[in-house]
Amino acid sequence: MAAAIRRGGPDGDPGLYGPRSVTWQMHGDPVMWIAGVRALYLQALHPLAVRGVTQNSDFRKDAWGRLLRTARFVATVTYGTTEAAERAGAKVRGIHRRLSLTDPATGVRYGVDEPELLLWVHCAELDSYLHVMRRSGYPLTDSQADAYVAENVVSARLVGLDPAAVPGDTAALAAYFAKVRPELAATPDAREVDAFLRRPPVHALLVPAREVIWGRFASLAYGTLPPYAHALYGRPAPPPRVVTRRLRAMGGALRCIPPRARWQLPPKHIMRAVERLGPGSRPSPYKLRRNAAILDSGDATGARPFAAGLHGGGGS
Repeated sequence: MAAAIRRGGPDGDPGLYGPRSVTWQMHGDPVMWIAGVRALYLQALHPLAVRGVTQNSDFRKDAWGRLLRTARFVATVTYGTTEAAERAGAKVRGIHRRLSLTDPATGVRYGVDEPELLLWVHCAELDSYLHVMRRSGYPLTDSQADAYVAENVVSARLVGLDPAAVPGDTAALAAYFAKVRPELAATPDAREVDAFLRRPPVHALLVPAREVIWGRFASLAYGTLPPYAHALYGRPAPPPRVVTRRLRAMGGALRCIPPRARWQLPPKHIMRAVERLGPGSRPSPYKLRRNAAILDSGDATGARPFAAGLHGGGGS
């Protein structure tokens, strides 16, 4: 990256990831919204993590606002400038420092910023994003999946985690889930989140649309959870092959929407990033396919591998 950053041009600040990262390409895909709902289902199975949500936010009345704020944070960290990403992280850390929760089983109070809780939220997000995206047909090799996990150590740092304590590849991520699995449970708080995700509050006139549109969306996200999560929630899911078929169909339909039309939705982080860095920075799964093909061929001359650094800058 040039020593003098010129915002608004092709040499602008690429942010914490940059167009050469797997994260930059993957987070621009519309199936990420399904993955985000899956993450909420999974996160709610940690008794203390979900308790922190129910005790410190009126998610029943402002659940949509919470979802949008989370999406805005991910978009800012991914596509914003370094300054904007660091500022967003500082804001989240400041909020977490002021909040606490009480374990209903023991009466012990914990800070919301307990590393154990932050790590669960982080890992549940990464697992959900990777699982849903790959299952939907998004082109991602094993090495690119590892790169994605490694790249997102930076997002863990932003929310207050020690980077050394965060999984750095998919094997470490799987080992983390194997370790934490016995602690998970479908508490009353988790069931409340489940009830909301199935039937979020909407205006009476929108109830039929909620059942037809959102109901299928949430059901699909739930279906992608691991079997143990279905068992904990006590609700069955369609056979895995049916879930995969439906997810690929949904992904295909969403990806038919022109990217520029999707990116026009507020808060337009991708559009601003492209304006800052130039047209070559537009996220596209094609770039991941091309990169994988170059590496598989053994001819990486002139290639710009996505795992080559978080501050790659420029288009690819």
